[in-house]
Amino acid sequence: VAKKTILFDGRVAGNIVSFQQLGRPLVGYWIGKEYWGRGIATRALSEFLNHVTARPLHARVAKHNRASIRVLEKCGFRICGEDRGPLVEEFILKVDAGDGEGAGPSPLG
Repeated sequence: VAKKTILFDGRVAGNIVSFQQLGRPLVGYWIGKEYWGRGIATRALSEFLNHVTARPLHARVAKHNRASIRVLEKCGFRICGEDRGPLVEEFILKVDAGDGEGAGPSPLG
């Protein structure tokens, strides 16, 4: 398990974590609503990918969460499947070795 706090202007804006689920490395993140739309999640995930070297790395996201899908795509993830999560329909995305380059200064604390 790898986890980091996401900072913005010295304040906690969210968190990001990588973990194993059913033998598959996954990444997940959460950003406080007041920080949405500022590119914070994209920068944090991009930097996190430089530190978490497990590949392929997967993510699950609600199909209706277009902003999070876009964050993942900007960081090199591609949709590779679909699943019914506990509450909503989800896309499964993955990034392979060589995908997901760093993008800008790190917001990770």
